[in-house]
Amino acid sequence: MASDGTSGGSIDPSIIEYLKAHGEEEIEVGDKLHHIVAALNRHISTCQGFLSRIHSTPSSKLPPLLKQVEDDGIKPEIKSIGELAQFTSDYPYYKYNGRWTRSVQNVVATILLTGWLGGLGTEARPSELGRLFTLEEVGQILEVPVNLKDRDAFHVTVEEYILALTDITEELSRLAMNSVTMGDIDLTVRISGFIKDLFAGFQLLNLKNDVVRRRVDAVKYHVKKVEDVIYDLSLRNLISRKETSS
Repeated sequence: MASDGTSGGSIDPSIIEYLKAHGEEEIEVGDKLHHIVAALNRHISTCQGFLSRIHSTPSSKLPPLLKQVEDDGIKPEIKSIGELAQFTSDYPYYKYNGRWTRSVQNVVATILLTGWLGGLGTEARPSELGRLFTLEEVGQILEVPVNLKDRDAFHVTVEEYILALTDITEELSRLAMNSVTMGDIDLTVRISGFIKDLFAGFQLLNLKNDVVRRRVDAVKYHVKKVEDVIYDLSLRNLISRKETSS
């Protein structure tokens, strides 16, 4: 006999009410995350736009550009990351992190690239061309935890950091070629050494994640691209053999 919806029915009404409330919460959380991540992505696009100017700016004139990147690009990113971390603190991290992990990776990449070029200097962390921020330093800049293992909360993962590194190797390989055009061969040589050292370090990692492994494997093409530039410069006697082998 079919249920007539009275108390004699076979389904406890509280079950349906629970499912309804849960579904509504999922929608509300999803909508809020969408707005936060959308705002974060806008800040990322702005920051990447500023950083794209490095390809037409001599290294001697980079400091004012990097200051603009920090003030108008990275600081808004940090604010949005803080909002994201605060909102998601009430929900399971690994249930929703797929919605923002690519954005966090992009934020980390902007920080790493800016830092490598000599930006984001502080008294405790002086500016220095060629400096690679650690994962912990990135967490300090963003004011969020990193690589959490003891609790379920927002954090920057090791995988996001590695993927960001692969992003900046691609950007730096492009900069290496453009630096030659701008007559800044020393920067090209420095980039070559950094990318080769980074790729050598990647080879020591035991990577389980297929996405991370493929992205790390692709770095060898960035290395090859810069090596070709260095080889061409050496044939034209624009750099010494010592610099070529460094």
